[in-house]
Amino acid sequence: MSAPNALFRRLSRYYLWYTVCFAAFVLSLALLEREGMPRVWLGYLYMFATIVLYAAIGVISRTSNVTEYYVAGRRVPAMFNGMATAADWISAASFISLAGGLFLHGFDGLAYIMGWTGGYCLVALLIAPYLRKFAQYTIPDFLAARYGGGAGGRGGPVRVMAVAATIIVSFTYVVAQIYAVGLIASRFTGVDFSVGIFLGLASILVCSFLGGMRAITWTQVAQYIIILVAFLLPTMWLSLKHADNPVPQLAYGTVMPKLAAREAELERDPREREVRAIFAQRAGYYQALAASLPASWENGRQDLERRLDSVRLRNAALGEIRAAERALLAWPKNADDAARSWNAARAANLARSLPSQPHATPFPGVDQAASDIRRNNFLALVFCLMLGTAALPHILMRSYTTASVHDTRVSVFWTLFFILLIYLSIPALAVLIKYDLYSTLVGTRFTQLPNWISYWASVDKLNPLISIADINGDGIVQLAEIAIDGDMLVLATPEIGGLPYVISGLVAAGGLAAALSTADGLLLAISNALSHDFYYKVIDPGASTQKRVTISKLLLLAVAFIAAYAASQKPADILSLVGAAFSLAASTLFPALALGVFWKRANHAGALAGMASGFCVCLYYMLHTNPILGGSAAGQWCHIAPMSAGVFGVPAGVLVLVVISLLTPAPDTSSDGLIDHLRAPE
Repeated sequence: MSAPNALFRRLSRYYLWYTVCFAAFVLSLALLEREGMPRVWLGYLYMFATIVLYAAIGVISRTSNVTEYYVAGRRVPAMFNGMATAADWISAASFISLAGGLFLHGFDGLAYIMGWTGGYCLVALLIAPYLRKFAQYTIPDFLAARYGGGAGGRGGPVRVMAVAATIIVSFTYVVAQIYAVGLIASRFTGVDFSVGIFLGLASILVCSFLGGMRAITWTQVAQYIIILVAFLLPTMWLSLKHADNPVPQLAYGTVMPKLAAREAELERDPREREVRAIFAQRAGYYQALAASLPASWENGRQDLERRLDSVRLRNAALGEIRAAERALLAWPKNADDAARSWNAARAANLARSLPSQPHATPFPGVDQAASDIRRNNFLALVFCLMLGTAALPHILMRSYTTASVHDTRVSVFWTLFFILLIYLSIPALAVLIKYDLYSTLVGTRFTQLPNWISYWASVDKLNPLISIADINGDGIVQLAEIAIDGDMLVLATPEIGGLPYVISGLVAAGGLAAALSTADGLLLAISNALSHDFYYKVIDPGASTQKRVTISKLLLLAVAFIAAYAASQKPADILSLVGAAFSLAASTLFPALALGVFWKRANHAGALAGMASGFCVCLYYMLHTNPILGGSAAGQWCHIAPMSAGVFGVPAGVLVLVVISLLTPAPDTSSDGLIDHLRAPE
């Protein structure tokens, strides 16, 4: 029996036993729930057991060997590498937010499914096999060797720029994962959101700190099994509940007509129109306030001060005085603050005054121009996600971990297979949840709301994940009265479907596994770029292997805590952060990677100029058009959303790389020889 086959059989046996033990653990928790164990203790057990499991794999897989730490010894079997890559890929955005995005945006949300899946086809065709043939450690390694230049022709400037791009892209992405860790931990243990972030961080650090890629790989295989079970089990339950069919992909077509009929029924409901009219009136009120600044701000502040003086003078009840004080404190501090606050309130109320979008209608709009804008944004997002996927450093790093180029190609097939097991179920889950809420929650009396509503509303009191208010005062829930955060829907699916709490804990464990697996890979990509590409290749080429690994571990620790702090500030929703990371990756790294393999004339100067111009155009567009970053939607080009900035950055990067390469001397013969070697059949 050959060594690779022996390793595959041994791993298969280990993970089979692991799956059996995990199933027994879930069943034992189900029995404990039946015996009356409090929910909070079940949440603690799930959190504790999964974090200890991942930490144990990290301890067992600890290593200081450079090849093991950076690329898992280049001996991971293709199928297991596919499972690990799928876990690395199915991030918090996929597991937690994607079904919520489809729930909220309908057809438009399919851009994520198409873009990310199509991107993996680009990885298989354009990048992964050639990186494995190159057989080094990181993406900057490849770009430095391919383009050369700098002192001694070692490609120092290109390497440094690639390191900077890797750090910026990976850091943006990892903040979204750690944000999800905090959301899950706070939901299922009751701890503060910020505390939950640092609890999850402990598991990340034990795996990646001790064993690098070796520990991360075997942990991600274990995490994928949890992700698969946690996602499919409640989805199959809802599918059986609403379509009498446990296969969600087949139930999807059965439930969709029911959902369309329910949407049409709600659209005709006069009470729904009444609620939307109230929101339209509120939007008009805030618009009038903003239009009459600064007088409206000054008059409002004076009215509140007079009211506070009045209740104090007549010795009103303490509660009334406190309410008047809170109202004055909540009033904007100045006219500029008022303008921002009132314009945001106007936009929020205006959005809720609009009719709900039919789930299956492509690019709905009030007119053809609005529909065209949505279609263009859909295509732009697909473009950015596809090319961003083909340039993400933490995903491309996995191309180095297999035993051969053939195994890398097979590994990409397995990755797509394992991803599609989840991705083909996500649209079905969105439809099933939507139909369940539209048919059971809408029309319910406020006195009979299910318990999960108040439970989820209390997770984050400053920014509630769900809120339902009786806007028209009829005591009955209308669709327009529900405000729901897409990031909570998958985590709440078991409760929405009436499943026992143990399944809720299982879904949380799956979401935690998805976030932790991606965070592991991203943090390792950042620390390796700093320790291997910057410290070892640029600053201290004579550093020992032990010193390189130690520095990588210390840098990983530092980056992890910085990312955790950034996530604790709740900078944006998960999908927005992920979209920004993909646009930056596509604009900065994709042109240099793809042309580096397929166009021999691309040279050092062209690569530097192309990477810089792609990054600058993408970043400028984000800053110029994203209100969160100080921009304005009025500055958009062709009405393209900020997260799709890569649609401008990629062409800029390609164009500048080509033009500068043609205007400067061609690369030397060693570059041609490297390309011939990479493209020669194995």
